Amino acid sequence: MIKSMTGFGRCEVSRDERKVSVEIKSVNHRYLELGIKIPRKLNFLDNDIRNLAKEYVERGKVDVFVTYQNLGEGDEDIRYNAALAKEYFDAYTQISEELGTENDIKTSHIMRSPDVITIESAEEDEDVVKDIVLEACKGALEKLVESRSNEGERLKKDILTKLDSISENVDFVEEKSPVIVEEYKEKINEKIHELLDDTQIDESRIAQEVTMFADKVCVDEEIVRLKSHVKAMIQTFDQEGAVGRRLDFITQEMNREANTTLSKTTDKDISEKAITLKTDIEKVREQIQNIE
Repeated sequence: MIKSMTGFGRCEVSRDERKVSVEIKSVNHRYLELGIKIPRKLNFLDNDIRNLAKEYVERGKVDVFVTYQNLGEGDEDIRYNAALAKEYFDAYTQISEELGTENDIKTSHIMRSPDVITIESAEEDEDVVKDIVLEACKGALEKLVESRSNEGERLKKDILTKLDSISENVDFVEEKSPVIVEEYKEKINEKIHELLDDTQIDESRIAQEVTMFADKVCVDEEIVRLKSHVKAMIQTFDQEGAVGRRLDFITQEMNREANTTLSKTTDKDISEKAITLKTDIEKVREQIQNIE
């Protein structure tokens, strides 16, 4: 099953007065690029989240947003630095004595001094936090993959429709190509008979001219390769894993064959079909840029 590189997933887990919300969005990218946005206190989980994401996603620019709340009491602790408070008091007293000013130091002055009173988050049980966060990440990744798979199916149907059009045009070129040679042979015969008497006509020279023309406009190899590329693309859709790069390579080869066909032909109908081929192949290539 092919997957798009565009998708979204969200999951929320609440347990033990803790609440974790994870949102993941992904867009097209040549390789896998992971961006993890988590609270500072959860930085220890960065590698775990990255490794988990790699189990679900192979290509695309993927952004993971994690929010965390501890709803229980005692989440924050007030810390009093007694030694630092005494140093401030001694310093203020010394200033008062040296300047001969009134010593009006109050407890509130000491409390407002930097780093005397600090608020620190209570220590978290990292194992418990890890389980909850990774559970939420896994749920969001599963939703992301589901989203990308659904979009991938839509892309597959659209591409298959375009491949049907490509195959029809290839069949037309294949059927029309031999007719061109016969038409050219008839034109040469008619022209020569108009200019020369029957006794002066060199049939071998006519055959040689027709053979040279046939070699020049022959697109048999291009037709065979185009059919092979269409078949290979359809088979690739059923492969597991990331197939976007392989599909992109196939479309490049298809476009090369269509260009060669267009450059060889002298027939208006085949030229129009070759142009349509190039247009359809380009549309397929644009869609494939979205596939993982």
